[in-house]
Amino acid sequence: MTIKLKTLIGLTCLLAAPLAMAQTPACPDKNVQYWQAFPPGGESDLSARHQQLVLKKKCPSVDTVIQYKAGAGGALMWSQMNQLPPDGLNVVGVNLPHIVFQPIEGQVQYKTQDITPVYWFHYTPDILVVPEQSPIKTFADFIKAAKADPGKLSLGGSGQNSANHAAHERMNAAFGVKTIYVPFKGTGDMATAVMGAQVDGAMTYTAFAINNKTRIRPLAVAMDKRHPLMPDVPTFKELGVDWVDGAYRGIGVPKNTSPEARKKISDTWAALNNDPEMKELAAKSGFELVNVGVDQMDAFMKEKTKLYTEGAQRLGLGKK
Repeated sequence: MTIKLKTLIGLTCLLAAPLAMAQTPACPDKNVQYWQAFPPGGESDLSARHQQLVLKKKCPSVDTVIQYKAGAGGALMWSQMNQLPPDGLNVVGVNLPHIVFQPIEGQVQYKTQDITPVYWFHYTPDILVVPEQSPIKTFADFIKAAKADPGKLSLGGSGQNSANHAAHERMNAAFGVKTIYVPFKGTGDMATAVMGAQVDGAMTYTAFAINNKTRIRPLAVAMDKRHPLMPDVPTFKELGVDWVDGAYRGIGVPKNTSPEARKKISDTWAALNNDPEMKELAAKSGFELVNVGVDQMDAFMKEKTKLYTEGAQRLGLGKK
C-alpha cells in the first residue's frame, strides 16, 4: 500500500469518525429515570415510549424507567424538578409554550428560568382544519368568511391558555380576522365537536389532521415546508406569515446538573432523534423532529420566550 493511499484512508477514517459518534450515544452509566409531567397515553408519553425503545436498542444494558407526576397542566412536576438528584440520570419531559405561559399566568410555583432544558426533540405543528362537510374549501375561503361576519366562526382547541389557544389568537392577529376560540378538555372531546360540525373548525396539531384525514379538511399548517402526508395543504409561510410553530417537547434536568452531564444527555438524545427507527415512529405519529441541543439552547429559548410572551399578551395572561 502506498503512502498516499494510507494517508487518504487515514483522513477518510478521521472524517467519518464524527459522523459515527453523532449517531452512537455515549450510554448512561445507570438506568435513566424519565419523569413525565402528564398522565400516560398522551403525546408526551408516546414520545417517551419511542425514546425508551430506541435507547434500549442502542444501549442494551440500560433501562429507561418512565415515571409520572402529573397535575396542574404539567406544573406539579416542573415545580419540583429541581429537587431531583442532579446526577445526569434524572431527566424531565418539558413543553413549550407551557413553561412560558404558566409563570406569566401566575398560578404556578416556578418561573421559566427555573427550568433547564437540554434538548428539544420535536414539535407537533399548528394546523387549521374544518369539518369535511364544511363549505369552506381553502384558506382563502376561510378568511373571506371570517371577514364577512366577524365573530361568527368558532374554532375548537385543546385547553384554555394552551398552544392551541395561542395559535388561534396568533392567526386572528396575523390575518386581521376575529374568530371565536372554544376550549375543550382534550383532543377527544374536540374531535367529536369538529367532526360533528358543532364548531366551524379547529386550531389543532398535525397529528389530529393525519389521524382524521377522511373526516376533516386541513387548510394551512405552521411548518417550514408542506407536510409529506398532506402535500396539498399550504404552509402559513406560503400564505404570507412567517409562522413555523406548534407544541414543542423536550427534556430538562435539575438546574444543578453539571455542564458535562447536560452535554452528555443532549448528545444522547440527538443520537436517538437521528435514528432511522425514531424518524419512522415520529412520522407515523405526526411529530415533526427538531434538534435543539445545549449549544443552541440559549438562543432558542430567548426567541421562543419572546414569541410566547407576545402570545400571552394576546391571551390576556398576567392581567388579573
